[in-house]
This record gives sequence, C-alpha cells and structure tokens, in this order.
Amino acid sequence: MIGSAAEVAAAITARKSFVLTSHARPDGDAIGSQLALAFALDALGKRVRLVGHDPAPGPYRVFPGVDRIDVTAHAEVGDAAVIVLECGTLARPDVGGLERAFVINVDHHPGNTMYGAVNWFDETAAACTELVAELIDALGVPWTRDIATHLYLGIVTDTGGFRHGHISARTFELCRRIVDAGVDVSLMARQIFDSFGIGRVRLTGAILGAMELHAGDRLAVLAFDDALLAQCGATADDTDNLVNLPLAARDILAVALIKRQTADECRVSFRSKGRVDVRAVASRWQGGGHTNAAGCTVTGHYEAVKKAVIDVVTRAIDAASVIGDR
Repeated sequence: MIGSAAEVAAAITARKSFVLTSHARPDGDAIGSQLALAFALDALGKRVRLVGHDPAPGPYRVFPGVDRIDVTAHAEVGDAAVIVLECGTLARPDVGGLERAFVINVDHHPGNTMYGAVNWFDETAAACTELVAELIDALGVPWTRDIATHLYLGIVTDTGGFRHGHISARTFELCRRIVDAGVDVSLMARQIFDSFGIGRVRLTGAILGAMELHAGDRLAVLAFDDALLAQCGATADDTDNLVNLPLAARDILAVALIKRQTADECRVSFRSKGRVDVRAVASRWQGGGHTNAAGCTVTGHYEAVKKAVIDVVTRAIDAASVIGDR
C-alpha cells in the first residue's frame, strides 16, 4: 500500500473546492466512488463538482446524485483540487484540464503511475469504494443512506456480485455497516442486475448463440456490434455484465467480449477465473484492470483482433494451469 486515508483526509481538510472524476466508460465502482465521496464532502461544507467523459450506465441513473455528474470532455477546474478515483493514469478519465490542478489520486488497480500530488494506492481493496469508505471515516463524516448506497454500488459491481476480486473480511464488514445505514441491498441488486429491457434478453440470446469456444473449451469468445444492438432493440447499456455469463460453465476459465467499434478498431472486455490473469492480457494492448476483470482497445480488423486475442488469452490460461499444477 502507498499513502493512507489520513494523508488524503489532511489534503481535503486543507482545501475548500473539489472536482471529482473517474474513468471514461464508468462502471459501478467509478460512479459509486464519486458519489459516496461527494456526499461526504457536501456534509463538510466543501464545494463539489463531479465530471465524467461518459454518462452513467442506465441501471445506475436512479441512484441518488447521479444526475450531478457533468458529462464533458474538458473541465475548467479553477482553484479546485481534483480527486481522481479508480484511475491508473491521469489520462484514464479522458477529461481535459485536470492536469492543471492539485491532484489527489485514490486507486486500487495494479500499475497505478502515482501521478498525483497525493497518492493513495491499495491493490488489496475489492473496490475503490472500500478506500472511499475508509476516507469518509478519516474525515469524520457519518454514513448516510445515500453514502452507503454508493459504497455498496461499487463493492457489488466490482466484485461481480462477490464472485471475484480481493474480497476480504473488510469487504463484508463494510457491507454490514451499509445495511446498518438503511440500504436495502436486495432492492439494489435487482436495480443493478435485473432492470434491463426486453432488448437485453434478445441480445443475450444472440450473443450466446454465436459464442465460440477455444483452447479446449476453456475460452469463450463473444462478439457484437451496433448492427446487432439495433437488430435486438438493445442499447450499449444492455451489454453490461454479459461478458460474465459464460463463466457459469465449469470448464470455461476465461471470456473475451469483442465490440466492433469501427472497421479497424475493437473494444475487448475480459473476465476470468482463479489464476488466469486477464489484466496481463489487456496490458498487451495498453489496457488494464484486475486479474479477473480487464479491458483494452485493439487496433485492427475484427478477424485479426479475434485471432490475436485468442492466442494471448490461451497462453494466459496455459500459464495459469502450469502454476496450478505446481
């Protein structure tokens, strides 16, 4: 671990105005980290602005405060300090203007470049909201239901519903406190995982129906593009978590979901089980994430990208098998 909640709390206490941001294409941990901390800073009387390059995914937009996030490619920060949450580099938010500010970097992703004036990095956290929870305690702010709601949003999504990540006793102690703060976690789970339209169901069938198996049925490859979304009456929001579905099969150890962005560029999401390190796979194309959940953008035509992804993930699966046999 580098830095501490106390160091970040001291930097916050010394300042009055803040811009909060997280990575482009935000997930539940990105949204939850920003909003939980924003509500805590509100309680301290700080001036707070939230910015992000992309809107929150549809299922998260009903949660308190999400409409506060200003979707923009550039932020005028003025004299505000910038708190960047869940980003390994300052480029990850894809929001211009942040580099001009006093930057506080709070993250749990391996490979963080320590780009802030203050850095707190702890890769043992199951979600960035675990760090935000500790920071809120260090600031002396009691947990409201709104704060706890967003802490849980980060934890439940970044662990894939408690299926992967650095889940620990700390994770479940925070969940106990979240319930004590009045959060209905069953209701939240239905909103996060079960609030899609019928287009999501059609899309799921289409993607799984075209699924390819490789590496001795240990690797599942899924693919889609905008034409398939339109055909199914689905949106980009409807693709959330589809990459996890093949992992329900006992023999499948890794999944690659390839989105054809343009004729010569693909976005690839990876998921895996156990020791299969898909973060190392994503880093091959300057991507990142966690051991069992990562992503990257790959330049090239779809078939060439698919072949390269299959080759690299197969090697990762084989390497994990060798380690497991020792």
